[in-house]
Amino acid sequence: MCKVRQTIVLTLPNPSVTFGFQGALRLKRTGFKGASIMRGKIVLAGLILSLSGVAVNAQQVKARAPSSSDLDCSGIVTSEAVPRDTFLITGEESNYKITFWQGDIVYINKGSKQGVKVDDRFSAIRAVTPDPTEMEWSKWQFSILKRLGTLWEDEGRMRVIVVQPDLSIAKIERTCSYLQRGDIVMPYAERSAPPLKAEDRFDRFAPPSGKPAAMVIAGKDFQVTFGANDTMYVNLGSAQGVKVGDYFRVFRYQGTEHETAYQTRRFAFDADGSIAFYGRNYGFGSVPLRYKWDNVPREIVGEGVVVRTAPNASTVLVTFTLREFYAGDYVELE
Repeated sequence: MCKVRQTIVLTLPNPSVTFGFQGALRLKRTGFKGASIMRGKIVLAGLILSLSGVAVNAQQVKARAPSSSDLDCSGIVTSEAVPRDTFLITGEESNYKITFWQGDIVYINKGSKQGVKVDDRFSAIRAVTPDPTEMEWSKWQFSILKRLGTLWEDEGRMRVIVVQPDLSIAKIERTCSYLQRGDIVMPYAERSAPPLKAEDRFDRFAPPSGKPAAMVIAGKDFQVTFGANDTMYVNLGSAQGVKVGDYFRVFRYQGTEHETAYQTRRFAFDADGSIAFYGRNYGFGSVPLRYKWDNVPREIVGEGVVVRTAPNASTVLVTFTLREFYAGDYVELE
């Protein structure tokens, strides 16, 4: 059974400020592999604490219906082959620009001979390599992600304004991140927003649904902690019957000694003190039978709606959370 590794986190109700490794933290190993994990987690804790003031002010933010930006920038993990014959060549002012943003002019390597017309719209996507920090947040995270296929990041949308025989000139209409030379270009496919259910239908004590269960594998930019309106990837997809509009319930087991918030080992069972005089004594009170994952209720922490599917993975927009949750937490179809 896979559980999230211990780390230091700040627990707040209904979080709405989160972060990912790739966007906010770019640690890189430089030959000292032995100290990487603990040092990275300590730095990560510092970043979370530095954001705590913002989180406190923002925690009242409510989940909203998926916007066109949420859908256009959601990304997908897929094992399906992606054509790579159409790509971004470069753009205007490329003598000093290496990235391109909304409003910039870029060039695509297909033109009228290949059927491109003025006003055609295209999306730019990019294959994302595993987390540049080289640190797994949960056990087997990278190996599971690799088995699911390639993580494709949505970079932006563009519209063709001029067509030449073997080249098209396009204007970037929206950027999710920057565009760069070599980005794969695909015909733009507009995605419909799935309907949301009311927040008061969230059942924090729901029994197991009996439907397929999986895990939160990662988020956009390898985000590892999630709140309302964040995007996450789970390892169940269309081959397992998942459809756009389905809901996933996020939960974790209790009493496993693998809690996601950092704790001293056996914090929930013992009490701190001198073993010689007091014995180990971390908690208050005790029961004859130690609670375990299978004899206490699981903890349901949130839910989200499926916005995209691939054969073995789904892209899920988090719609409601009681508290933050993490890569490595479990999900089940509702």
